Amino acid sequence: MAGRRVLVVDDEALIRWSLVERLRSDGHEVLEAGSVAETLEQADHGVDLVLLDYQLPDGDGLEALRRLREMDPDMLVMMLTAHKGIETVVESVKGGAFDYATKPFDLDDVALRVDRALETTRLRRELRTLRTGLARPFSPASVIGESEPMQRIKTLVRKVATSPGSTVLITGESGTGKDLIAKVIHYSSNRAARPFLNITCSALPETLLESELFGHERGAFTDARQQKRGLLEQADDGTVFLDEIGEMTPALQAKLLRFLEEKTFRRVGGMADVHVDVRVVAATNRQLEEALRSGKFRDDLYYRLNVLRIEVPPLRERGEDVALLAQHFVESFAKEFKRRVPGLSAEAVRRLETHGWPGNVRELRNLVERAVLLTEDGTLQPADFGTIGTPIPTPGAEVETPFTLPPQGVNLEDVERSLVEQALERSGGNQTRAATLLGLHRDQIRYRIEKFGLAKK
Repeated sequence: MAGRRVLVVDDEALIRWSLVERLRSDGHEVLEAGSVAETLEQADHGVDLVLLDYQLPDGDGLEALRRLREMDPDMLVMMLTAHKGIETVVESVKGGAFDYATKPFDLDDVALRVDRALETTRLRRELRTLRTGLARPFSPASVIGESEPMQRIKTLVRKVATSPGSTVLITGESGTGKDLIAKVIHYSSNRAARPFLNITCSALPETLLESELFGHERGAFTDARQQKRGLLEQADDGTVFLDEIGEMTPALQAKLLRFLEEKTFRRVGGMADVHVDVRVVAATNRQLEEALRSGKFRDDLYYRLNVLRIEVPPLRERGEDVALLAQHFVESFAKEFKRRVPGLSAEAVRRLETHGWPGNVRELRNLVERAVLLTEDGTLQPADFGTIGTPIPTPGAEVETPFTLPPQGVNLEDVERSLVEQALERSGGNQTRAATLLGLHRDQIRYRIEKFGLAKK
């Protein structure tokens, strides 16, 4: 492995010279330092590997190791020490050292260790590049919606992403896109190059969920034939997304609370604490406040999770986003299925906007996917969406008759104003829902609200 930049740090000039000469003969670019201060200055120029002496004249090599890891988490460090004691090795590994070598050196052995470390550095940085590429679809811009609630969520997501690692609780009905919000938070943060791992708490029984989260030691239970690292350990420096957190059992809630407070946990069957730096993003479609009152969810865990809360509104409360979302899905599925479907007709958009969307964004996505897949090439029409948005009479229910003009007649504007007022009152002031009740578009009802002076001051 030639052609990489290596920093050799040792205050003994002769030792430093021998290492530098050998590494340069192997084709590496080599920098030198004899103190902690020089080490940090040289490393700031960018290096692939640091050979770091355990004892330096102006400080502890372990402190230098910590600061190097803060500068670049992918930078590997090999500790150089004259002490062969196990305590020294343990301290180095705990501090994040990749390897160590003891004095006096076997230069051939050191060269092999350097090549191995540099190959690891290369693979880590390639992985970071790959993850960065995968992260591109998950930016705040990928949250589709121009409604006021979604604008607030985008602003909040940007702020949350810049926080160092505070716990996040995402609430909202099923199908509203809570998992997308979690990914945007992760990939917009400084954890983006590290793992994003998720698990649905209701999908596994308690014993398996505990093992998936915390891992287990060999022999911890019947089928535990070898040690297993859990999601929290695998996601070190990254994010773990716990979906349907409200379904977690009280026993697991207690263990999760301990981890959130101490950043440590024990594998199932383990005796030693494991420390990791993981951001936890939890989501639920349940009203956790009700679970608190019934004793099914711990209040201390709720308050620990509820540090930063993002409430994702149902699609019916942001109907003005329906057309944007539908067009986005049309373009996405047309590309995937290689179909020439440019968009939706005005009638199709109107049909979608009058639907109640009990399944939220997931329902809209599935509906558009089916329409794009089954329709002939061309603009999507109302018929492509079946009965969506069309009122279905209840069997046996009386059909309302149209409005009948009284014998004495009416003032048409008074009737129109009254209907708009009633729609606004019934919808709680939500203009989109009021428009749906009257069979109007958003712009049409806004015009009438301004016309009759019904806007709230």
